[in-house]
Amino acid sequence: MNNSVIDNSSGSDIFSSGFLLGNLGAPFILGMAVGYFAKKMFRLALFFGGAIVVLLFVAEYYGVITVSDAALQTAASSAATAAKESGSFLIDRLSVITSRGVSGGAGFFVGFKLG
Repeated sequence: MNNSVIDNSSGSDIFSSGFLLGNLGAPFILGMAVGYFAKKMFRLALFFGGAIVVLLFVAEYYGVITVSDAALQTAASSAATAAKESGSFLIDRLSVITSRGVSGGAGFFVGFKLG
């Protein structure tokens, strides 16, 4: 007969609710909230950016200003670069929350998809 005692403390149980909530649930929810907010702000920035471009075109049509196509393309490419850098910053920051970083990153992408 095997009468060995198994230590079943909650600290070593990876399926306990405390472990799962602390290491998977909370970072996922945080990542989802950040992703949802990031997408909403990105859409709002695109809306205002588009409105500014339309106002520039209208002002150019009426002869108030002159819009350079090269300057407009440069501004658009710098805005795209800034958006890429901010997205990678958020993912890198969320990956540090847990030891593995997968749950925070996955939550970000789910929140970004839902937003």
